[in-house]
Amino acid sequence: MNRKIKFDRNVGLIVNDWFERYMYLLIPSCLVLGVLCSEPLLPFVPYVPWMFGLVTFIMGLGCGRRDVMGAFRQPVLFAAVFILTHIISPIAAYGIGTLLFGAGSSYTAGLVLFTIIPLGISSVLWVEMARESVPLMLALVVMDSLLSPIVVPASLSAMFGATIAFDVWAMLLDLLWIIVVPTAAGICIYEWSGGKAKASAAPVLLPASKAAFVGVVLLNAAAIGPYVRAWGSEAIGLFFVVLLLVAVCYALGWGLSFMFKRSGTAIQGTLGFASGMRNISLGLVLAMRYFGPETAVAVVLAILIQQPAATVYHAILQKINKLSAGQTEKG
Repeated sequence: MNRKIKFDRNVGLIVNDWFERYMYLLIPSCLVLGVLCSEPLLPFVPYVPWMFGLVTFIMGLGCGRRDVMGAFRQPVLFAAVFILTHIISPIAAYGIGTLLFGAGSSYTAGLVLFTIIPLGISSVLWVEMARESVPLMLALVVMDSLLSPIVVPASLSAMFGATIAFDVWAMLLDLLWIIVVPTAAGICIYEWSGGKAKASAAPVLLPASKAAFVGVVLLNAAAIGPYVRAWGSEAIGLFFVVLLLVAVCYALGWGLSFMFKRSGTAIQGTLGFASGMRNISLGLVLAMRYFGPETAVAVVLAILIQQPAATVYHAILQKINKLSAGQTEKG
């Protein structure tokens, strides 16, 4: 019996490792599959908020009050990341969008939405793979997610006002239910179990969270499938705009790290992932529920770009670490 339990645990962890290893391929593939096979998938789209809530709940299971308070133990760093990701980046996105598409364009709203949504949950996975500051990244993601019901509607209202109409209060409630409540529930269970709940259920919860994350992308892609298939040549130009914006976000995070004197490259890589990666699946949910498929176009393109960009950034970090290690040995 014990052997069977051990085998089952190993299977779950192997499946989770497979998800993590090939996530950069799974996400774009699910986008394409969702668009091409949208008709049979459309009936399942209403389940997206529940699936997203599962992802945030499992994320919350992995942290306690100390992890959340970690952001407050470094208030200057947290404030700098917040200003960079939710003020400087959105202003840059708004400026680029207004210049190219107009202030009231749905494409401009999509670019801004990409930069305003909270930091990406998947950034924690990338920081862990890069062997960098996981506690710091986790604290930033959790705090940023908990603040999202205030930050996202307020920022969109401040930037667009009456130009683009959307229900601020409905968005706030949605963010509470799919981000704050599941995360808070996960944190409470973490504290109640002494941090053992996620570890003991990891073979089930970890692959489930990855599968739910992939499912969110797949179903949202299905929801916009008919519109994506009707894209014109302007989508090509928008692709390069989004590519530039993602690159700028990574560069800003990298540059921010030099303001904080730390040894090694851990802080540089962590802040790069924090700035460059956003919770795109949430952005897709909000774009479809409150703005429409045209706004979702920029978010879809960001999904196509974000994971490959993380792969490139990870490779750059590895090269920098090797060079630093080589110089240390020579010294």
